[in-house]
Amino acid sequence: MLELGHMNLLTVDAVDARGAWLVTGRDGALLPKREIHAALCPGDRVSVFVYRDRTGKTLATLQKPLATLGEFALMRVRQVNAHGAFLDWGLEKDLLVPHKEQPEPMKVGQTHLVKVRLDRQGRPIGTAKIEPLLALPDETIAEGQKVTLIVYQFTPLGAKVIINHRFSGLLYRDEIGHRLKYGDRREGYIRRIRPDGKIDCTLHQGTRDDLAEARAVIMKALHAGQGFLPLHDKSPPAQIQQRLGLSKKLFKKGLGGLYKEGLVTLDEDGVRLKKSP
Repeated sequence: MLELGHMNLLTVDAVDARGAWLVTGRDGALLPKREIHAALCPGDRVSVFVYRDRTGKTLATLQKPLATLGEFALMRVRQVNAHGAFLDWGLEKDLLVPHKEQPEPMKVGQTHLVKVRLDRQGRPIGTAKIEPLLALPDETIAEGQKVTLIVYQFTPLGAKVIINHRFSGLLYRDEIGHRLKYGDRREGYIRRIRPDGKIDCTLHQGTRDDLAEARAVIMKALHAGQGFLPLHDKSPPAQIQQRLGLSKKLFKKGLGGLYKEGLVTLDEDGVRLKKSP
């Protein structure tokens, strides 16, 4: 059975003047002649994206879009007309985002985070209405789980993110500083699922390995600075990230461990390596 809006692994049934006819079971799609290479023969299997065009014909392409059905991606507006905005999503045919699917009017040259869905005729279209599409957490996610995060909005608390193309979560400001931007995609973890369904995320799992690495990074910086590091618990997250590549939370945890072990002293102007007696 063909999966519209997704990549499909199909078998070449025949090749003629129109292109290659690809099949799976009783379903089929046409790979246009312009995309066929000379070596393609009946019996070959190819990975293609399958969709319906405006006339209802089922077509295939060897090109892979920026997002398949149900996924979000950052796309640039190429054209706007009476039907809506047409966005570059990696295929020859642009993705239509109807005017009613735009929270604010799109303009040529802008980039927007868009989710791919199908219209009533099974043709791919996009929507930029993000939050109504995001679900409450279910059994598919759990605390500590590794997930994919896409930034879609900034608030005083931090960055709102799309989790696994399905749920809404938050990365707190003290962890990310100002190093993320709209549309950025990152690997992260579920820190906590609240009783009200809100999800807190983190870019670091917070395991012992992470803490050990943070301690090692701080000690290396101290030795490189002749025993002094001009950072402390009130330093801006962006400054800590730029100098050490650590989140402020991980920096404070690593620093706390070094202090408890008597390896460093904490002063108002920074951290100092404790001299051996």
